[in-house]
Amino acid sequence: MKFVSSVLATAAFILLLLATYCLHVRFFKVDVILYSALLDALIATLIAAVFLFWPRKSPTLGVFEKILLVVTWLLGGYAFAISVPTVLDRSLSFYILEKLDQRGGAILANRFADVFTDEYMHEMRLVDVRLTEQEESGTVRIENGCVMLTDRGREIASFSRFFRNNLLPPNRLLRGEYTGDLTNPFKNSIPSPDYACNGTLQD
Repeated sequence: MKFVSSVLATAAFILLLLATYCLHVRFFKVDVILYSALLDALIATLIAAVFLFWPRKSPTLGVFEKILLVVTWLLGGYAFAISVPTVLDRSLSFYILEKLDQRGGAILANRFADVFTDEYMHEMRLVDVRLTEQEESGTVRIENGCVMLTDRGREIASFSRFFRNNLLPPNRLLRGEYTGDLTNPFKNSIPSPDYACNGTLQD
């Protein structure tokens, strides 16, 4: 009976999570998809927990078991937020599949660079989306037409660079060849680009 009660309660939570997410994205403004979906997961978990702990509800489950269910729902909501709306919103892989479908199912392999530069950046408003996310996360600030790192952004960039250089695979398959190019993507960057801003941001 405990297993059945847990399954039924979890099924109800999933329905509640999906309903909360759908209502949020349809009728409310969303700043960042990830943060919005995480908020939906938290709201759905809290509502489900209220009903779970309501007097005389779920008499077959003990308090500890109910707490475990709530923790499981939180983790499940987090997994949903990361793996479904956020991935679909950000994924280049999904975009490639959708673009292939739009173009009749096939595109010349040597023209994919054109797809990314001429279509992907424009259609997905990639720069606007990413800058909005970074601003909302507090990692960059835009002042006088310049995008500048905050202290938080600099710390995250340092960690990211360390992880990329030391903990990403140095033998990764790219178009039939194993290479470590992506562990140091800046090695062939333009030496002195003309888009750099003068000065740095200090918080």
